[in-house]
Amino acid sequence: MRWATLLVVATIATVACNDLRDFRGTWEGPRVGESPVLRVGLGDGAKLFVDRIDAHGIAGRLAVSGLIMPAAEFASVPGVEADALANLTFAGAPLRVYLAFVPIPDGAGDGTLVIALYDDDRIEVRLLRGGPRPLYAIFALAIAQGGS
Repeated sequence: MRWATLLVVATIATVACNDLRDFRGTWEGPRVGESPVLRVGLGDGAKLFVDRIDAHGIAGRLAVSGLIMPAAEFASVPGVEADALANLTFAGAPLRVYLAFVPIPDGAGDGTLVIALYDDDRIEVRLLRGGPRPLYAIFALAIAQGGS
C-alpha cells in the first residue's frame, strides 16, 4: 500500500472517530485577538448553545455580550451543507466548519457565523457583518461548567 493511501485512510479513520454529537451543550469564552481589525463592534465574550448537530447541520442559540442578549437562534444554511462549501477548512485543521446566520437586534441586519469545531474539545466562532455597522470578532469557546 502506498504512503499516500495510508495517510488518507488514517485521516478518514480519525475524523470518523470524532462524534459531532459530543459538541452538543453550552460553550463559552472570550473574544480573541488584540488587533483593531479583529475587534469591530462587538462585546468581549460569547455563549453558544448547541442544541442539534450532525454532519448535515448545526442549530442552537448564540449570545454575545453587549450585542445579542438574550441568546438568538441560528441554524446552518441547508444550501451550504449541500454544496462544496460544506468542506470549508482553514489553518488549524478544524474537524468541521458550519456557516449560519444569526439575527442581531441592532436593526443593521443579520450576522454571518462561521462555527469551527476542533478535535481538542474547543469551538471557534467568527461573527461578521458588512454594511454601515460592520462586525468582526473571533471567540474561542470551551465547554461551560455543567454545559454538556
